[in-house]
Formats: sequence, structure tokens, C-alpha cells
Amino acid sequence: MKGQHHWLVRVYYEDTDLAGVVYYANYFRYIERARTEFVRMLGIDQLRLKAEQGIVFAVHRVEADFLRPAVFDDELLVETTPVSVRGARLVMKQDVLRGSVCLFTSQVTLVCMTAEGRPARLPQVLKEAFAE
Repeated sequence: MKGQHHWLVRVYYEDTDLAGVVYYANYFRYIERARTEFVRMLGIDQLRLKAEQGIVFAVHRVEADFLRPAVFDDELLVETTPVSVRGARLVMKQDVLRGSVCLFTSQVTLVCMTAEGRPARLPQVLKEAFAE
């Protein structure tokens, strides 16, 4: 399994709620963007995968813990670590940190499917990209 991917994000005013902390749903946006950049870094073009093989990915499950709040102007680091690649599933651990402090931790299960919504096996190119 390939190692960690790191992606930086700054908290903007629009990311916060009335209390001045990052609105909980924005953590899901941060980790989504980080996963997309990780896959891109591995050389996988998701638009090409859809066009040529009819393959797309969907989030099947997210387990998340909100540990501490992030606030306006924080610089956050999203760490993405592949956990397992099997059949039609890809599991990733994703943490959001401010410095060395973990603010949010999650495990995301993605499923591979056809553009019509039917289950599909992970393409070989993806399996190879995540292989050691």
C-alpha cells in the first residue's frame, strides 16, 4: 500500500459557523478534496476512467470523530492513508491536523461502480497505483 498523502488547506471565514469554528460539514469537503488530490498524484485521471471504462467512485461509509475545533485562518493538514484495496472497495484513513494536533479523524470506504450505479471491480490501474 502506498504511503501517506498530505494536502494543505486554509480555513476561510466562509468555512466557519456562528460560533467562529469550522462548520462540521466542511471537514467532509476537506477530506474529499484531499482524496481527489491523492488519486491525481497517483496518476489516475477520474474523468478518463469514467469515459474509457465507465467507472466512478462513491462514498459508501464514513466513520468520523470531531476532536477539537478549527477556527478562521488556521492552516490545516489533511493526511490521507490507504488502509485496504479489495474487490470493489477502497478504504482510507483521513486525519485533519493543525500542527501536530489532530482535530478530526475519519475512515472512509469508497466503492467502485459503473456510471449507471451498478457495483464494479476496482480497475487494475487503481490496484497497481496503490500497491507497494
